[in-house]
Amino acid sequence: MSLTFENRVAVVTGAGRGIGKIIAEKLADQGVHVVCVSKSEKSCGAAAESIQANGGKAQAMAVDVSDSAAVVAASEALLKQHGMIDILVNNAGITRDTLLLRMADDDWDAVLQTNLSSCFYWTKNLLRPMTRKRWGRIINISSVVGIMGNPGQANYAAAKAGMIGFSKAMAREVASRAITVNVVAPGFIETDMTSELDEAVQEGAKKAIPLKRFGKPSEVAEMVVYLASEEAGYITGQTFTVDGGMAM
Repeated sequence: MSLTFENRVAVVTGAGRGIGKIIAEKLADQGVHVVCVSKSEKSCGAAAESIQANGGKAQAMAVDVSDSAAVVAASEALLKQHGMIDILVNNAGITRDTLLLRMADDDWDAVLQTNLSSCFYWTKNLLRPMTRKRWGRIINISSVVGIMGNPGQANYAAAKAGMIGFSKAMAREVASRAITVNVVAPGFIETDMTSELDEAVQEGAKKAIPLKRFGKPSEVAEMVVYLASEEAGYITGQTFTVDGGMAM
């Protein structure tokens, strides 16, 4: 089935590397103009340049997504340039893993701000033109950790679970305007983050996955692309796990 994208503009946060970069590339492959956002000017710039080199439409924007004022300024600039953002993919995230009794307040605050508050900032600031046009796609990248929990990740699990609750509430708020809000929750995916795990940890993780392998970033990205398309217009408020069966 071919998917339909009609002159769409997308913002993808955390697009400098990993899953976010592949999401940006897959959307660009569909003809979407992609705004690659990351904290690092170098990484989002490289992502946008790679898309352009392959014939796609992209631009880079360095933004600290945990900074409300920075997101306001970036959103205003993007709306002035494009009129509206059709597709918002909140993917930016960090980890600061440690057991709760050892967790500093800064470790909690940084993860909640970057992973959860950023969704609120971007959605709030890009939503109004979607409501006027009566079309929009908001896709939040959570994690199976937000569904299942994980020792040493109380901050990350709380943020990722919060994204699911936020998305369900938003889906109900904007459904009358034909805007959909959905969640994609990856499991163990082959990224820089998982490659840093030692071999014993990786093998132990695979034993807990019914499909006995880590997923590919492209497998997450394809789900996002579908949810961003015209064809997904009757799907909202849902969480889709891409996890090899971990959370079933």
